[in-house]
Amino acid sequence: MRLKAAAVLAPCFWRAGEPWVYLTMRPMTLRKHPGQISFPGGARDAGDLTPLHTALRETKEELGLEPDDVDVLGLLGAMPTITSYWVTPFVGVVPAEAPLTPHAGEIAEVLEAPLWRLRKEKRFIYEVDRDVYVWGDGRHVVWGATFRMLDQLVTHVEAIGRS
Repeated sequence: MRLKAAAVLAPCFWRAGEPWVYLTMRPMTLRKHPGQISFPGGARDAGDLTPLHTALRETKEELGLEPDDVDVLGLLGAMPTITSYWVTPFVGVVPAEAPLTPHAGEIAEVLEAPLWRLRKEKRFIYEVDRDVYVWGDGRHVVWGATFRMLDQLVTHVEAIGRS
């Protein structure tokens, strides 16, 4: 089976001396992945020259963040998903108070997650015990491919920021 190319952006920012990241919650009305939390991004379009172009284009479409407002730091490990995508995740720094204009058809809610305060837990999702990240009151749950990407990001940021 050939995997379809996709890319996402982990848009990071600093607030009160700690690193945060924007995540998006998909509307419950969507056919694919309703209600799930993810990084902005999506499938490669024919006009995208590179995976980075895909990530930046999708981030602009979903959040209204201009590519020039993203200071791309690098990428995390690309990975396959169970939905037949090969996802390349990029990490970028954005202004802390960047004006976001979420696309209502694709984004139900923009979430701000404090990287140093995320908690790893086990949750029973789709009849399987899964590793997840939660924060605050625990109502937002990140799992699956986004969990794996976020786990890489948290590991890198902790190594840099707490040394």
